[in-house]
Amino acid sequence: MSREKVAVVTGAGSGVGRSVALILADAGWSVAVAGRRSHTLEQTASAAGGRMLRVPTDVTSPDQVTSLFTAVRENFGRVDLLFNNAGVPGPGGVRFEDIPYEEWRAVVDVNLTGAFLCAQAAFRTMRDQSPRGGRIINNGSVSAHAPRPRSAPYTATKHAITGLTKSLSLDGREYGIACGQIDIGNAATEMTRRMETGILQANGEVAAEPVMDTTDVARTVLHMAELPLEANVQFVTVMATAMPYIGRG
Repeated sequence: MSREKVAVVTGAGSGVGRSVALILADAGWSVAVAGRRSHTLEQTASAAGGRMLRVPTDVTSPDQVTSLFTAVRENFGRVDLLFNNAGVPGPGGVRFEDIPYEEWRAVVDVNLTGAFLCAQAAFRTMRDQSPRGGRIINNGSVSAHAPRPRSAPYTATKHAITGLTKSLSLDGREYGIACGQIDIGNAATEMTRRMETGILQANGEVAAEPVMDTTDVARTVLHMAELPLEANVQFVTVMATAMPYIGRG
């Protein structure tokens, strides 16, 4: 009989994180959902019939991240997957020269340091458990390849996530830990709602952009997650087909 696998999903209270948590639960995974707002985690778990471990977590806090993974081990015994998804968009629309230091630091703390802390806690668990190994999937962005205007904090952190992904892939080899990255473009979430009404383009115009359903992202994450550890999707881009990313718009 195959063993039920265990997943940790951060930023699971809404959007992509919620969709991924739900599709994993539907596929038979034991799922721990983490996020800053306990009531949205309850909503995610409720949508899955309550079959999730809910752990309110601020990923910028080393102590809270440690507590998250301790709770997962105590309840499920191991961690097979971390979907490193928690993130914030930052001060959208602010000119580079006007970005306050506090806004820069807030984005770096969540998008980069938070991803590092969760990956490190998952890595240690996967290294020490038996059977050893697991998979980490980092949520990048098409911003890991090309910026939007006035998006320096977000874009810089997403480029850094690519470096983290590559380092985890290399350092995880000896422990059977695989790491991949999903770069998402215009999934329909609260973060991307403004794209449907109009967002600044590289040529200075403001234009509405197409979006896609978060379920399409979740199906891709599920495929990555269910590969054997001997195989890995290193990088994949899932985007709204007609968004202005490829070519010149």
